[in-house]
Amino acid sequence: MTSHFLLESPIGTLTLVKTNGALSGLYMGNPVNVRAEMLGARADSGFEDVVEQLQDYFARKRTEFTVRIAPTGTAFQQRVWAKLRTIPYGETRSYGQLADAMGNRSAMRAVGAANGRNPISIIVPCHRVIGRDGTLVGYGGGLERKRFLLELEGATLAPTPRLF
Repeated sequence: MTSHFLLESPIGTLTLVKTNGALSGLYMGNPVNVRAEMLGARADSGFEDVVEQLQDYFARKRTEFTVRIAPTGTAFQQRVWAKLRTIPYGETRSYGQLADAMGNRSAMRAVGAANGRNPISIIVPCHRVIGRDGTLVGYGGGLERKRFLLELEGATLAPTPRLF
């Protein structure tokens, strides 16, 4: 059984999705790339654990999540998402470092693609992956949200390049 819940947060509305009691999706804004049947019916309860942990995270009272998750993806994507969960709070890694940690530097693009398909943002911290020069690159929730999350965690970021 799949259901969803809308949570207002400092970065806008988050759509939380649970399948059989485990968190299977956490989407920012309007999840336009998610089919309606993947969201299930809207729920008024059953998301208290996720809501509490996300509120604690945004209040800087939580650095790790313990909610049960069940992201759907290929075996390779699952390995990438598991590796993302090992990046400590407040730290970042480049796509190359992530590929190296998986034991295959040449898989850097595949790692990037899997990172971009992460269905459980924030809790599976794809926002902690940055460009090799320390700049913010690619984030489905938008670079403003990525910067917000990394600054919330106290990560050291490269200065934003000036165009003029």
